[in-house]
Amino acid sequence: MIESQADLDRMFHALADRSRRGMIDRLGRGPASVTELAAPLAVALPTVMKHLQVLEESGLVLSEKSGRVRTYRLQQDALAAVERWVEQRKTRWTTAFDRLDQLLADEMETQE
Repeated sequence: MIESQADLDRMFHALADRSRRGMIDRLGRGPASVTELAAPLAVALPTVMKHLQVLEESGLVLSEKSGRVRTYRLQQDALAAVERWVEQRKTRWTTAFDRLDQLLADEMETQE
């Protein structure tokens, strides 16, 4: 699956905030209600809801409502897009550093 730049932008934006990362960490242990996600945060409930909206719009979490309780859970494989993006760059950087190491080693041999 190829993600658009806009999709990646939304994911990175969502992950850029410490509170949202904390919510992601909590959801890594299983689904949670808004109240459970808000408990460790020192912010008003409307702020928590805005954070959750950002996470949902990014595709990182899903929500469902049962009665008066809205429960959030991680979107399966949501972080895979971020992981692929990082891995692609890591591969390029590793290749570039390997070439630089070889170039420096070759230069050292010619100076000896």
